[in-house]
Amino acid sequence: MASMRDVDIEEDMIRLAQFLKLAGVIDTGGEAKLVIADGEVRVNGEVEVRRGRQLRRGDVIEFDGQRLRIH
Repeated sequence: MASMRDVDIEEDMIRLAQFLKLAGVIDTGGEAKLVIADGEVRVNGEVEVRRGRQLRRGDVIEFDGQRLRIH
C-alpha cells in the first residue's frame, strides 16, 4: 500500500477534478474527467465516477498508486 500524502486546501470543500489537479497527479481537467469516468479514482475506498464530487478535509483519494488525504 502506498504511503499517505497530505494535500492542503484553502476552502472547506473542493471538487474531485480540481483536487486531482491541485495535488499534481493529473495535468488537465480533461484528463481528470477521463480517469474519473473510467473508475480509476477512489474516494474513501469507494470508486467515484462524479468529477464534481465534493471533498472535505479528511477524505482519502486513491489514484495511480497514490494515497492522498485532504488536509
